[in-house]
Amino acid sequence: MTDESYIKLAIELAKKGIGKVSPNPLVGCVIIKDERIIGAGYHEKFGGNHAEVNAINSARENVEGATLYINLEPCSHQGKTPPCVDKIIERKFKRVVIGTLDMNPMISGGGVKKLKSAGLEVKVGLLEKECVELNKFFFKYITKKIPYVTLKAAQTLDGKIADASGNSKWISSASSRRLVHSLRAKYDAVLIGAGTVYADDPSLTVRLTEGRNPKRVILDSNLEIATDYKIFTGNSDKNLIIVTSKKSISKKRRIHKINSLGAKVLFARENENGRINLKSALVELAKNQIASVLVEGGSEIYTSFLRENLFDNIVLFISPKILGPGLPFVNAFGKGTLKKALKVKFVNVETIDEDLLVEITK
Repeated sequence: MTDESYIKLAIELAKKGIGKVSPNPLVGCVIIKDERIIGAGYHEKFGGNHAEVNAINSARENVEGATLYINLEPCSHQGKTPPCVDKIIERKFKRVVIGTLDMNPMISGGGVKKLKSAGLEVKVGLLEKECVELNKFFFKYITKKIPYVTLKAAQTLDGKIADASGNSKWISSASSRRLVHSLRAKYDAVLIGAGTVYADDPSLTVRLTEGRNPKRVILDSNLEIATDYKIFTGNSDKNLIIVTSKKSISKKRRIHKINSLGAKVLFARENENGRINLKSALVELAKNQIASVLVEGGSEIYTSFLRENLFDNIVLFISPKILGPGLPFVNAFGKGTLKKALKVKFVNVETIDEDLLVEITK
């Protein structure tokens, strides 16, 4: 097998940590000696052993003189666990092959430098595009200090996410809805506006597939949302977060009521029209170790994220229905002319039963 083949195997191992290691990165590791795999491991859970340690611990024989393959540069600083670079040097590996450098300023290049200084042969940049894509949530979070943001919507062919009365059940197919639930399991949080709670009374949990429930985030500028909706009554895991404006800090009784239901209240700055400043809200979520956010509505929320250029990609489920009057995916965007239109790129288009799934990036 080639170096690329072993890095590909490390990537597949790393994926086993999806939904379990955030805000840490997804990392897989393979140990090769005499053209045989003698050990393998991945980062299994936040706060647990790193992939290198798990791979070394799994080795069926002495790793001295072996080659270690890993999709992400080994850490060289003391965090929740000791530096993995020191372990690699201590166990006398001969060679280390790395998919991509870590973008964490505390680590980037430091691990490679330390390995080379200890006399190990180091190769960097194999399947780099795939390795960066694998950890796009982590890299955005660690470099920008805000979460990776995906806008997810189901819309009709003429761009409506609900009919004229606000009903959106169901625009997309059952297969598309199952895929949405698997998406939720991959993100740290699902975010909606208070208006979507009023209109849809959603649970925002993972039910149609296996996977962990994300944190549920509601944007509520005035902290007025009633607490008898499913998102409150179903908050047994205490993963509900209400983001409100700093002007709501004085609402002590209201805050206490929400806290008593197991929900957390975060305070963000206001923008000029008294609404929540989205960038400030994302900063507060990042401070709470949320590295990725799936935005599920509504129209005003989608529009604000697009207008303020605070999204990373868009996932649209387009149903073969033409509705006419209804609530648009984007409303009052304010561009007005084709020359000023927001330009995006299609990165994937596929069919999900009768629906069309379109993935878009900037």
